[in-house]
Amino acid sequence: MSILYNIAMMEALRPYILSFIPLFVAVDAIANIPIFLSLVENTSKAQKRKIIINAVTTATAVAIIFMSIGKWVFSLLGITIPDFQIAGGALLFVIAVRLLLPGAEKSLLTSFHDKDLGVFPLGTPLITGPAVLTTTLMMMNSFGALATLVALILNMFFVWLTLIKADLIMKVIGPGGTRAFSKIMYILLAAIAVMMIRHGITGAFLK
Repeated sequence: MSILYNIAMMEALRPYILSFIPLFVAVDAIANIPIFLSLVENTSKAQKRKIIINAVTTATAVAIIFMSIGKWVFSLLGITIPDFQIAGGALLFVIAVRLLLPGAEKSLLTSFHDKDLGVFPLGTPLITGPAVLTTTLMMMNSFGALATLVALILNMFFVWLTLIKADLIMKVIGPGGTRAFSKIMYILLAAIAVMMIRHGITGAFLK
């Protein structure tokens, strides 16, 4: 009975887990820590907390809005899900490869120093950028809106936690650790992109 219950639980949690992992890779919260620290270097604790709240709120809102209207926009334009999988996968692959190249990391965006930096560039495009938007829509199509929404909110909570504890995390793993973690995430992102393209081609041409 216990074994059957565990199997049923795992099956019920499967869509949430499979939605969470690609979003976790796409968000890449650890990679944003050095950028965040450089942006808030001369701000007070209260200002940092306000920036973090603005960033996470903006990132979550942008992703949810895209989840809500994405399919409607595609329908209006006559774009099918396989079309989006191929195009989105290609975009994700280009982003991942570009981020793997020296001198082309997200740190290119660290030149923005503004009172609204929680909204831009932290909220978007650093936390919720093209990779997250593309992945969110793909997960919603594969596992449903509820599983994707829960996975998104859990990821945003993780982002909030990493930013709140950014100084501590940097002391523990250091700049080299964050770079190594990010490179692994970018390779996984490239693999997810290839999977999306494969599914898109299968859906479009091999039905």
